[in-house]
Amino acid sequence: MATSVKNKIRWGTVFLFFLVMSSGGVGIYYLVKLRLQTKNILTANYESLQYAHGMQIALDSVLSGEEHFIDTIGHYLKLQESNITEKGEAEATKNLGIALVEFKKGDSKQEGNLRKQLQTILFLNMQAIQTKSENSEAASEQAVTIIITSVAIILLIGFTFAVNFPSILTDPINKLTEAIREISQKNYHHRIHIQSKDEFGQLAKSFNEMAERLEYFENSNLAKLIFEKSRAEAVINSLKDASIGIDKTDTVLFANEQALQLLGLSVKDIVGEKVELVAKRNDLFRFLLEEKTTNPFKVVVENRENYFIKEVMGMGQGSTNGKVLVLKNITSFKELDVAKTNFIATISHELKTPLASSDFSIKLLKDERIGTLTDEQKELVNSINADNQRMLLILSELLNLSQVEAGKIQLNIQPVNIYRVVENSVQTVAAPAKEKAIRIEEQLEAGLPEIQGDPDKIGWVLNNFLTNAIKNAPDKSHVVVEVTQTATAVNFSVKDQGQGIEAVYLTRIFERYYQIPGRSDIKGSGIGLAICKEMVEAMGGTIWVKSNIGQGSTFGFTFSQFPK
Repeated sequence: MATSVKNKIRWGTVFLFFLVMSSGGVGIYYLVKLRLQTKNILTANYESLQYAHGMQIALDSVLSGEEHFIDTIGHYLKLQESNITEKGEAEATKNLGIALVEFKKGDSKQEGNLRKQLQTILFLNMQAIQTKSENSEAASEQAVTIIITSVAIILLIGFTFAVNFPSILTDPINKLTEAIREISQKNYHHRIHIQSKDEFGQLAKSFNEMAERLEYFENSNLAKLIFEKSRAEAVINSLKDASIGIDKTDTVLFANEQALQLLGLSVKDIVGEKVELVAKRNDLFRFLLEEKTTNPFKVVVENRENYFIKEVMGMGQGSTNGKVLVLKNITSFKELDVAKTNFIATISHELKTPLASSDFSIKLLKDERIGTLTDEQKELVNSINADNQRMLLILSELLNLSQVEAGKIQLNIQPVNIYRVVENSVQTVAAPAKEKAIRIEEQLEAGLPEIQGDPDKIGWVLNNFLTNAIKNAPDKSHVVVEVTQTATAVNFSVKDQGQGIEAVYLTRIFERYYQIPGRSDIKGSGIGLAICKEMVEAMGGTIWVKSNIGQGSTFGFTFSQFPK
């Protein structure tokens, strides 16, 4: 008995081979049988007919005077005596021999007897041939009937086998496929019922054991999972910051109470929904998905302006597992920042008046029409003048910064002639450059178009870049002002030959009040570049920096807006 799928396939193949051999065997058997019957007719009866006809011809020759043919009759008679196959043929042959003996003795009356016996032999063999032919035909018809019947039976058996045998393989596979589908749908109660002892039976047994263990595991951990779910929800809702979880299929996993309050939605409106569907119904949610920057934004909650910043954190080991949108409420910090900005603006404005007066007094002291100063007095006055100018510059930057922070920066957007702005900026810093013997090179492409912007603000940014470049560049070096054009933008850059900036500091160089560590030799307030960044971005441009230690620094900005 087949106990494995391999043996079943092997015995099935042997069975089909047996059917083919049986069909061929039946056909071969009846073909051989018909051949033997035909051969018997030819070897027995047909030879007797030949002998009888030969004796008749020889007898006619003897009667016509050819006496030597009498021996021919005797020759054929001997052959006939050894080829007797039919009933009555032996007696007729014997009588033919007696009549031939008498005919040789001269009894002419025996001619009729000879012819009679020859006709008897001919008749008996002709009758036998006809009978055997009829029997052969009947046997042939029987053989055809048997062959057709056996082939039909074999084909029916083979067809039935071909239809049913594959189910030995396909039925267990279909059951296994259905069971896997059920398990994937968490139907751990499903079982495979295969009673065979072959490989499929063993596979079904192993599968049922696995399903049983999964069912046990699910039941034993269901309460734990429910507890963990409740605890996770409690932790999420306890977060002070509004938090929204989105999985890798862009489905909202959770949203705590703070997030629901901001969005004005309920749990059923967002949890379990696709983000694109929620975005269509909620403008704030769409803004959170589309906004890529981390700039603060305002949301009105209960008729009160609140300010938030968005943070995006990945789930698990990478962002491919999903993300969490966290909205941090910075309203209190924003209010403090506004108060700080107002305070800086007020203090800067108040300090600027007495500093301007002291600057005027210093100029009077330096005027020799008022009186002549000694060398020591001149040195003190020059020192006081330098400190005074530095304080005026810092106050000017603080005022600009306070305007930027308050959103009150005034832009006079108009077509800007690039050549004129660059020329004015270079002339502005000509004096400090001359003091350090620094040569300022202008590399401006021909045919530069006008851009949309505020010429004063662009000039201020260029002045700041040039001033910083002159401060950082060594004496007797050169600073390059370059303006190039691409298909969609115009790039401004100022390059010096200073010591350069380490890559770790490049990302923070435009932060307010930030100064590069270890640069005590270069004094500054740390807000000039921050103001440059705010001004450039307010005009729709992009500010950037490139630097390598020992190769100098390149500060630049790009504008892509042109007059229509």
